[in-house]
Amino acid sequence: MKHLFIINPSAGGKKSRQADTEQKIRTFAQELEEPYEIYITKAKMDASRKVAEEAEAGGKLYVYACGGDGTLSECANGAARRENVAITHYPCGTGNDFIRMFGKTDTEKFHNLRALANGTTRPLDLIECNGRYGINICSVGIDARVTRDVHKYSKIPVIGGATGYVVSLAVNVIKGVKQEFRVSSADETQVKNITLVCACNGRYYGGGFNPVPHAMPDDGMLEYLIVDGVSRLKVAQVVGKYAKGRYSEIKDIITHVRGGYMEIEGEREFVVNIDGETVSAKKVSFNIVPKGVNFIFPSGMDFFASQQAKQ
Repeated sequence: MKHLFIINPSAGGKKSRQADTEQKIRTFAQELEEPYEIYITKAKMDASRKVAEEAEAGGKLYVYACGGDGTLSECANGAARRENVAITHYPCGTGNDFIRMFGKTDTEKFHNLRALANGTTRPLDLIECNGRYGINICSVGIDARVTRDVHKYSKIPVIGGATGYVVSLAVNVIKGVKQEFRVSSADETQVKNITLVCACNGRYYGGGFNPVPHAMPDDGMLEYLIVDGVSRLKVAQVVGKYAKGRYSEIKDIITHVRGGYMEIEGEREFVVNIDGETVSAKKVSFNIVPKGVNFIFPSGMDFFASQQAKQ
């Protein structure tokens, strides 16, 4: 077996953190009995390329995504549908939204490299999106535009961090909050003005938004929220409830759909969010890939047992 540590040098917004992260990983890796490699990414999707390349060589491969949600997503793309590969997240990013679903206590365990190396592997679902894969949340509409633009504002010293999302949201609300889409699922097709559509495999995105608190990443289904086209004032009134997963309180504008497939098409190009990275398209399809990637959970986690006990 080989351990592959993928480091994003820009994770967390400060390249100066790379040296500290690399030193911690190197110190730990030297204790491993199996071969290891520390790889620093050079461009977008470089992590995906590296993981896929190593997987093709054969043999069991443990991949540690040492960065934020973008790094994890790239590693998931490289490992998708590959039985000999398992990935995990060593969080070094700003949001680290995907692992937040596991609760504060379990999330802290992802910072322990030894607990990851000695962890247990469990298959998780993926979202297939126009030839790419997401592990957390994909979306179209105003939130995708906010995601695209947030980095412009987060880099401003007086704003920075999570406040960048708030500023990006305000700016994009002013630009407009709805577009006409054709939305097709297994059951029906609708053509109407939409503010946003999100497809949730995970629970958190956008620096803390939690639209579907009961989403599970291993149940073979996606949780969709379709937010009807509304006024700017209405967005301001309901965004708090959307962020806290209280969509059932505003059923007049938000439709919840649980399913595997959805297609969205617009007359003009729109922004698509895939785990915090954005692309442009006139047509996009979301499809569940059950057990699409093997995921390493740190030893001592009780999230899945506790979720099962609630059912």
